[in-house]
Amino acid sequence: MKVGIIGSGIVGRVLANAFLNEGHAVMLGTRNINKEEVVKWKKENETGLLGSFQETVQFGEMTVLAVSGLVVEDAISLAGKEHLSNKIIIDTTNPIAAVPPENGVIKFFTTLEDSLMERIQKILPDAKVVKAFNSVGNAFMYKPNFKGIIPTMFICGNDDEAKRTVTGILTSFGWETEDMGMVEAARAIEPLCILWCIPGFIRNQWTHAFKLLKK
Repeated sequence: MKVGIIGSGIVGRVLANAFLNEGHAVMLGTRNINKEEVVKWKKENETGLLGSFQETVQFGEMTVLAVSGLVVEDAISLAGKEHLSNKIIIDTTNPIAAVPPENGVIKFFTTLEDSLMERIQKILPDAKVVKAFNSVGNAFMYKPNFKGIIPTMFICGNDDEAKRTVTGILTSFGWETEDMGMVEAARAIEPLCILWCIPGFIRNQWTHAFKLLKK
């Protein structure tokens, strides 16, 4: 599959590497192809491609949104909404506000009745948006190793076929997937980022993931 990654920060580069390792063709979308980390990524991944946001979404059969929640609308605008119509979009974003955490608790610019994913789906009504990868650190997004325990990735979205495709990707990446339903479920999934970050901020503990236990 051709995969376009919108965002060349650490999350975008980690996921780009993961898709390359699984045999997909990948273009990493960036605002600046001369950025030091981007140049280094290209040298280390000769088969990986670089492009603008628009070139990246035109290249990809699937798009991964891997930018800060604060700039996601701008990134979509630069990419071109028309190029994302009817495509699967993996939404990794979180609506983290530009203010410091309070006792380890980060703040969101959304409410529990208005997730960032819902805003993205409204901007791109014809796209097949699937929430994933927002509730774990980048170090564990691909082949997470928790002493044989497979962690759980919670996803949601309005298109069942798109969620099946993303589930297959998550399985190949080493995850168990739990489909939590339609886009409104992002109101619960996105705040998992807040919970995940608390041990990091108060104890400098960042090496964990969630697991749903079922009887």
